[in-house]
Amino acid sequence: MTVRHRGSTISNRLRDAAVAALAGLVCLAALAGPAAAQLFETAAKQAFLIDYDTGTVLFEKEADTRFPPASMAKLMTMAVVFKALDEKQLSPDQEFQVSENAWRTGGAVAGGSTMFAELGSSIRVMDLIRGAIIQSGNDSCIILAEGMAGTEDAFAELMNQEAERLGMTNSHFANATGLPNTEHYVSARDLATLASHLISDYPQYYTIFAEEAFEWNRIFQRNRNPLLKMNIGADGLKTGFTEQSGYGITASAVRDGQRLVAVVAGLETDKEREQEARKLLDWGYRAFEMVELFADREVITQARVFGGETRTVGVVSHGPVNLLLPVGLTDLIKAEVIYRGPIPAPVQAGVEVGYVSFTTAEGLSKQQPVYTAAAVGIGSMPQRALDGLEELLLGWW
Repeated sequence: MTVRHRGSTISNRLRDAAVAALAGLVCLAALAGPAAAQLFETAAKQAFLIDYDTGTVLFEKEADTRFPPASMAKLMTMAVVFKALDEKQLSPDQEFQVSENAWRTGGAVAGGSTMFAELGSSIRVMDLIRGAIIQSGNDSCIILAEGMAGTEDAFAELMNQEAERLGMTNSHFANATGLPNTEHYVSARDLATLASHLISDYPQYYTIFAEEAFEWNRIFQRNRNPLLKMNIGADGLKTGFTEQSGYGITASAVRDGQRLVAVVAGLETDKEREQEARKLLDWGYRAFEMVELFADREVITQARVFGGETRTVGVVSHGPVNLLLPVGLTDLIKAEVIYRGPIPAPVQAGVEVGYVSFTTAEGLSKQQPVYTAAAVGIGSMPQRALDGLEELLLGWW
């Protein structure tokens, strides 16, 4: 059965005493996460802000609503390309030829963003990557898609497989560019998931997102990300615009060692996109402070054991449990440990058994896995008989 150990919401000053006094309950003080975050307002139709290291959701607005990604779809194109490079299925110096389809659909003749790839020429993979990231080239994305998968449709299947692997449940990709297609959609939460994946898994390629400019075919183009020149710590990722989607951006910035990932979409002008993205990031850095709720391997609560030499086992996190909480507010957050239990003996130490979640009136803020703190051997026959009788007569909870 699924067991929930619910914690009472208590004041910050009482946290340590409450944890010591109320064994079996998760009791801690905290300040409201997303609940307080909703005090912020944005003109964006969809918006999402997370702390990269802790995964704490700082702000969300229509975060799971589906919308056309426009050129932000190129982030998934890069994820597929980076994965192939990482797995040695693709070489940075490998060359792909510019097809007529890539030239007509994504080149200068199409009127969209382009790296101005010359028809029939061959271009290195790394140059195509820079064309896609810095210049937002539709042609470079199609060339990569056709070179890797034969057709853009086949490449889109790779994009969808990667989206499924990453848990992007409100996203579907129909092409490598983000050009309009009724079967092409994302959500702000999914874009933040994708951005975090690119940052964490491909640091050797992520730095390209911060490059200021790229020249190809004697045409010099600056990076289309407007946040890079603002001196606010921005180092990626991607803008997007179509008539259907409006103006959007998936962005990340680092200040004083803290990285935030932000998504805004559905804005009316490029200037508004620039302003709303910066405003959201500035607010995220200003309005929150990091609080350690539990230390590395500190016992969070006790989980029930069936047939063991002890009736419970402590559960801990591997690494500290940190949460970004609003500065100066006194609202409370509740911790809840959820696991499949009772846990049958014997129990090994360090086994993942569930997770601790932090919730507010606005919903989930963060989850973190929990593990058994110690080993528990099989109990004596009378102990096991007592557990069996208790389960039969009373149930566990």
